[in-house]
Amino acid sequence: MKFGILVFDGVEELDFVGPWDLLKIWSKVADGPDECLIIAESSSPITCARGLSINPHLSFDDSPTFDYLLVPGGQGTRKEVENSALLEFVERQGTTCQAVLSVCTGSFILHAAGLLSGKQATTHWASLDRLRALGDVQVVEERFVEDGQIWTSAGVSAGMDLMLGFIARTSGEEAAAEVQLSAEYFPSSTHYGEFKDHPGAPGYLKHS
Repeated sequence: MKFGILVFDGVEELDFVGPWDLLKIWSKVADGPDECLIIAESSSPITCARGLSINPHLSFDDSPTFDYLLVPGGQGTRKEVENSALLEFVERQGTTCQAVLSVCTGSFILHAAGLLSGKQATTHWASLDRLRALGDVQVVEERFVEDGQIWTSAGVSAGMDLMLGFIARTSGEEAAAEVQLSAEYFPSSTHYGEFKDHPGAPGYLKHS
């Protein structure tokens, strides 16, 4: 099983590092992917949204065909939705992948690559209206959404919820439980401030 994670300048760090860590734990404790690879347009270092610099494993030209592809978000997506090379890569992989996943505003890359039209999807709470404005996406205000082979999540940390849900769907709840315990990812029920009163708060927060 080959799992690819797409990166680009301005990618949000936790969007891909959180899922990456869970993927590697999955490989170790519960028969997860044989390969987890970070892919970018070139093999040059990538500067992430908050200044982290990373080195991709492979460029598009050297990339294998993946079984699964994850597309993170971040401010860089606003530029990348116009990047024909990146969109062609996502579209090409999407034709053969068993599933394509996005975190945060990575959903806009999926849409620009032709993979999100007619689907249920979500994104970062601050971009929900922008996703609705595309006109052909049924926006669902949940932490993550599965619609056929397309999975999308809300912002940043929600990518970890998406990945655990994906592991449970792919390998079963016991595998997801092993990964969750190993990562000690049990989000606190403590909520700070009056987040429910924020006008842009997504539905899943208002009802929690």
